[in-house]
Amino acid sequence: MADAQWSPGPRAWTAAEWLPVLDIIEPPRQRRLTVLVRLLILIPHFIVLFLLHIAAVLTVIVGWFAALFLGRLPEPLFRFLAGYLGYQVRVGAGSMLLVDRYPPFALDPPPDYPARIEVRPTALNRLAVLFRLILMIPAAVVQSLAVAGWWTVAIIWWLITLILGRMPRPLFEATAAVLRYETRFGAYAMMLTPAYPKGFFGDDDLSVPQQQPRSATRPLVMSGAGKWLLVLFLVLGAAASITTSSTTDWSTESAGPAGDR
Repeated sequence: MADAQWSPGPRAWTAAEWLPVLDIIEPPRQRRLTVLVRLLILIPHFIVLFLLHIAAVLTVIVGWFAALFLGRLPEPLFRFLAGYLGYQVRVGAGSMLLVDRYPPFALDPPPDYPARIEVRPTALNRLAVLFRLILMIPAAVVQSLAVAGWWTVAIIWWLITLILGRMPRPLFEATAAVLRYETRFGAYAMMLTPAYPKGFFGDDDLSVPQQQPRSATRPLVMSGAGKWLLVLFLVLGAAASITTSSTTDWSTESAGPAGDR
């Protein structure tokens, strides 16, 4: 499992519908102490991610112009953005309690790290690159609602994992599905793949041949309970968005008369 594979030209396996893969080794047990202070110990990574995000935004801007002319991302830009996305995913997997191993401060993770992504460079459609910001809006809505919904009641998932010392399988499936969709959206937004984000509700077990590498999330076969949790995340995300919007409007209206006085 590699975070990035580079090829200067198209190959048989670089089909347009290749979707970025999230590989997670599900921990049988998690240390309650690390679960208790998970967000605190990840603060250094959040700071590094903030700085890397600035560099990634600038790289995407340069990459957008390059992709328009070349029909692909140049190798150095692809490698950096793939490394950044992988780093973001590893921190996200830790903060969402999917793994119980501290992420390394590196764009290239050690081979045995339990959360990895695989992205493959392929040719990009120049028209899709030109209108990338518009095309990604529907996926951005799904991604933002799912992530917001998970974090809205994150205290509940944290308590469950803290008490049990593990994440129940349906919750693991749903959480991994949210992180995987977020990964695929990030890869599409950064032009690491031409494939539109999909597979939010999981995969069929036959989607990955038996002879190919497999993991707890490759393929991500969802149970009924896991799918219902995903629906719950979307509903909670929509409710949180509406509540935030209403609160903002109410605050603006309340401040108006006060300002006039």
